[in-house]
Amino acid sequence: MPAKSQSQQEAAAVALAAKRGDKKVSELKGASKSMYESMTEKELEEFASTKRKGLPDHVKH
Repeated sequence: MPAKSQSQQEAAAVALAAKRGDKKVSELKGASKSMYESMTEKELEEFASTKRKGLPDHVKH
């Protein structure tokens, strides 16, 4: 499932870095922390690999 916004893609990239040990889990906040806790590394890879061009900055809920 691809990311729906640039913010979502960026949060997934940060969460993925933490899953891989490149970033401290204690540094995660908000969406990236939630994604880290609830998604697998494969799911995070799919979100993080979404092309940012053409995505809105944020998605309205």
